[in-house]
Amino acid sequence: MSETWDIEVRPWDDPAGAALRKEQRAELDARYGGGNHEPGPAPSAGDIDHFVVAFDRHSGGALGCGALRRLDSGSAEIKRMYVVPEARGTGLATALLQVLEAAALRRGWSTIRLETGTAQPDAQRFYEREGYHRIPLFGSYVGSTLSVCYERTLA
Repeated sequence: MSETWDIEVRPWDDPAGAALRKEQRAELDARYGGGNHEPGPAPSAGDIDHFVVAFDRHSGGALGCGALRRLDSGSAEIKRMYVVPEARGTGLATALLQVLEAAALRRGWSTIRLETGTAQPDAQRFYEREGYHRIPLFGSYVGSTLSVCYERTLA
């Protein structure tokens, strides 16, 4: 099957990206209940180094997004990785992840970390399938009862 999307670098405040992040938040609220279920500072235009949005090649609708936040000189964290439900299972999540990993390598970041949640077994399976391994909670996630952290060293 050929790809039916285009992945574009966009600014953090891009309207399509903001709408996707709002959808993601609603989905997470449904899984975890309302309130604050994200330990640590939320990503912002001031600390996101790379943000991409995937668009349907035919309709132009936004299908998914993902971001990188620098942790230190050799590593970055994936933030706001999200694919709309109707595009799941199409390979888009893998494509977004590969674009983010390539962007990290271009910046000299060979270690990628991420946090997902205990109520997201689908995300855990995805990252494990893509070569990420579970690590102890790091940074602002230390002590969280809702967080599961992963890491991958890129070639």
